[in-house]
Amino acid sequence: MALLKVKGLTKSFGGVRAVAGVDLEVSHGQIHCIIGPNGAGKSTLFNLICGYYRCDKGSVVFKGEEVTGYRPERIIKMGMGRSFQVTKIFPRLTVFENIQAAALFSAGYGLNFFSASKRLVSGRTEEVLSMVGLRARSDEISGVLSAGDRKRLELGITLASNPELLLLDEPTCGMSPAETNETIELIQRISAENALTVLFTEHKMDMVFSVASYITVMNFGAVIAAGNPADIRANLRVQECYFGRENDASQC
Repeated sequence: MALLKVKGLTKSFGGVRAVAGVDLEVSHGQIHCIIGPNGAGKSTLFNLICGYYRCDKGSVVFKGEEVTGYRPERIIKMGMGRSFQVTKIFPRLTVFENIQAAALFSAGYGLNFFSASKRLVSGRTEEVLSMVGLRARSDEISGVLSAGDRKRLELGITLASNPELLLLDEPTCGMSPAETNETIELIQRISAENALTVLFTEHKMDMVFSVASYITVMNFGAVIAAGNPADIRANLRVQECYFGRENDASQC
């Protein structure tokens, strides 16, 4: 049984069909990437899967349970974590407090967590900080972090909720080549060490082909190809619709 199964998912905004009957399966332990040009519908698909948008048609099944129409917080509690293309952190809190807030929510403390104790779930918070390489910066105000470290922090916030499926929307967006390489290694290590399944979107093809075990390609809201990296490199439709006729995917 697939960990995540999407069937016929459709969403329109006015007269624009952003997601057009998408079918998608993500297996346990897979690092699965969705690629496609800007406007292909990748982020909208993520928002439908996580409950941020309601679909017009179709279904989302997670861990064998249909979650179509569930609110995001309910889906998160079931074990699905999500990061965003535009980083979402608490810029006035410390790095530690950002992770702690997510860990406290996951532990069921609600919204009044800081009034109770600064030491609640501190062990889990420190574990996640070490996981994403930010333990040495735990006392810094998060708003002063670099773009790369903000992405690491958001990944940590997502991991603090103990997800089984991790959805990452362009995890290397705004990063330098060095930060991108570090993030590639980080995602691979975290997935392997924590038995995490990862579904991510990305525009950097070196990142995609070095990390993903399976790739789905979208264009104009629809899936145009799916397969292992070798299949996608060789797919003529992908080369024409995504890479361009003169830009062979094998060069990525």
